[in-house]
Amino acid sequence: MTAEKLNILFLCTGNACRSQIAEGWARHLKSDSINAYSAGVSPIGVSTGAIKTMAEVGVDISNHTSKHFNDLCYINFDYVITLCDYAAESCPTFPGKAKVIHKPFKDPYFATGSEEHIIEQFAKVRDQIRDFVKTLPESLKNKS
Repeated sequence: MTAEKLNILFLCTGNACRSQIAEGWARHLKSDSINAYSAGVSPIGVSTGAIKTMAEVGVDISNHTSKHFNDLCYINFDYVITLCDYAAESCPTFPGKAKVIHKPFKDPYFATGSEEHIIEQFAKVRDQIRDFVKTLPESLKNKS
């Protein structure tokens, strides 16, 4: 007997970087226990930086699209994980049993400086999100 997969929505402002990276990692690392989705409060398109930095570690998110959370309102989520303060403040009420968890990460989309520095910022956030996703779904059981 296998446990039913959890429906988890990763939510950030633009659905450009952090939520896309989290969805990519969850699909790559946790597809046996999680149905991963991502959306934004104000979607702006998937960042090429997010696509490139995930490709560096063998995770292809090049076919992902940026979505508004309303596009996924038909899904009964177990958890909604907000990845930035704006998404947490703007988080809509989801029908059903969805528990909202706030786990913020710095937005690499707005990194400035040399291209090398910007890539380093994307990689840093990518790795932080990977480390968080590795703890799922077990780490969510204690939160509400």
